[in-house]
Amino acid sequence: MKSNRLKGLLYFLLIAAAAGAAAAPGGDSAPRVLNGIDVLRRQNFAPLAQKRVGLVTNHTGLAADGATTIDLLFKCGVCRLVALFSPEHGIRGVVDQRVESAVDETTGLPVHSLYGETLRPRPDMLRGLDALVFDIQDVGARFYTYPTTMAYCMEEAARAGIPFYVLDRPNPIGGVSVEGPILDADKTSFVGYMPLPVRHGMTLGELARYFNSENRIGADLHVVEMEGWRRGHYFSDTGQLWVNPSPNMRSLLEAIFYPGVCLLEGANVSVGRGTDRPFEIVGAPWIEPRRLAAALRESAVPGVEFVPVVFTPASSNYRGQQCGGVNLILTDRSRFNSVQAGLSLMSALRQLYGEQFGIDKTVRLLGSEQVLTALKKAEPLPEVMRLAGAGMGDFMEKRRKALIYQQ
Repeated sequence: MKSNRLKGLLYFLLIAAAAGAAAAPGGDSAPRVLNGIDVLRRQNFAPLAQKRVGLVTNHTGLAADGATTIDLLFKCGVCRLVALFSPEHGIRGVVDQRVESAVDETTGLPVHSLYGETLRPRPDMLRGLDALVFDIQDVGARFYTYPTTMAYCMEEAARAGIPFYVLDRPNPIGGVSVEGPILDADKTSFVGYMPLPVRHGMTLGELARYFNSENRIGADLHVVEMEGWRRGHYFSDTGQLWVNPSPNMRSLLEAIFYPGVCLLEGANVSVGRGTDRPFEIVGAPWIEPRRLAAALRESAVPGVEFVPVVFTPASSNYRGQQCGGVNLILTDRSRFNSVQAGLSLMSALRQLYGEQFGIDKTVRLLGSEQVLTALKKAEPLPEVMRLAGAGMGDFMEKRRKALIYQQ
């Protein structure tokens, strides 16, 4: 016991020293928030002792000193890491297409892709495992695929009778604000595992608890909790180094805009993919930028300004074509409602351009037929926002039971 306590103390000191070395000049010398992997490491990996482990992870699975969760589990000598599983964008987080299974160059372990021939681990992939561990950084929006991958892994672990461990990480856009609309029950998919608001305000550990309870998965779930995280924290409050969770999620600012701007992704507009400002700009060749900016200023969305711009994406929608549109400028994070900004964009485009704006194709991410109908009928934005909040009271009560961290 004394040896384990000594190891824990030494590790805590190492975290502080390593984080200090990595901190920006003039910044704090240590992270204010420790992730689940840091806590597990300080516990000398005791919850996984003597287990054959499968790890679902990618490039974001890092400890405070920069060590990868893969290396830590592989070398710890307490458990035996025998298989890796990768989500969308692959184990390195750089692939923007379907991912093939492979072999990890460093460890020689098999890497089973969960974004290729299958979206969930097959029984043969789980055979011989005593635990399945999940360590990936999320962005806090319903239609990011990592939570669905986690849920599918929980389902398969439950079927196989394998305990499931979530090494928790911060919700980068905080755990207080919750923004609708809630996904219709008949619109679940890989980008919407179950009815949730667009911005759910939960960590992946909390989401796992919610999924397990509300979807009755029945997993033997264990969340290795963070230390130091509070619901009001954005990623910038954690003292941690930002690592792009996916190729087009390059900053906290883009993560803040993402729940609203990405609502338009399915339509015939560019949301900035193929530019240096994904999710910060929206446009199309048929949009007159000053006209759109003026309409959005009239909607008076708090905490943001809309500046007319012209841009040319190098990939994705309208590749190589000049687009007119708007650049979102965040002016007050505390007052900004991302979904309101996204619905304002959709409302303005519908009213200015009618059928030219392919609004019907937004329903997969918007998730609500009722809100879509209101937008198509050019209902006033306050009415659209009221409908977007439908069912929120019931959701918040269910969500409360899954929460781990305090304000």
